[in-house]
Amino acid sequence: MKTLQKLIDESSRIVFFGGAGVSTESGIPDFRSEDGLYRQKYTVSPETMLSHDWFFSHTEDFFRFYRDKLLSLWAQPNAAHKKLAELEQRGKLLAIVTQNIDGLHQKAGSKRVFELHGTVHKNTCLRCGRRYSAEQLAATKGVPRCDCGGLIKPDVVLYGEPLDGDTVEGAIRTIEKADLLIVAGTSLTVYPAAGFVSYFRGSHLVLINRDPTPLDSQCDLVLHGRVGEILSEIRV
Repeated sequence: MKTLQKLIDESSRIVFFGGAGVSTESGIPDFRSEDGLYRQKYTVSPETMLSHDWFFSHTEDFFRFYRDKLLSLWAQPNAAHKKLAELEQRGKLLAIVTQNIDGLHQKAGSKRVFELHGTVHKNTCLRCGRRYSAEQLAATKGVPRCDCGGLIKPDVVLYGEPLDGDTVEGAIRTIEKADLLIVAGTSLTVYPAAGFVSYFRGSHLVLINRDPTPLDSQCDLVLHGRVGEILSEIRV
């Protein structure tokens, strides 16, 4: 912790790259840990149910799973989200690059967030382009339809869909500018997102995660633990 505090004190262009483990302390389950979403028993795998093809071929089943497992509107920011917002307010943090779709970074007050996999808080009619909030979608039953009759799709990146080009470009440029990159709460096994770390050219690479990752040996500092508990100890 003393080393992490020193690195943060000495850095002025910090970028935070986070995954599902950042939100577990808010009660949102991750995906690949022992008690994660992908270890639960379903007749159809979550990867299939969260795919582009399944969305259009089994739309009602998709939304049943989506509302039950991914639309966690009750969740509140935890210590990690709050500390990152504080670091941004103090001018230390350039941006957050996140694989999460829950919007908790913004709810905590962070302004510059690159959401690689989209967000549950934006939903678009595929016919007319009208936008709907997550609360509006949650209030629907079955397959959500726009007033025009079009299908409403969450603005999340499903399996089989490309990442948004502008978001990718912005995230890469920000990581390239960082003097300290903190990678946290991610197994670093989901590509292309996990490959973003390779664009870092700064001085120090820090990893915070409950379990070991493929990147551990390349980091200047590795802390195994809960992201919120660790970041809450940082003085800003």
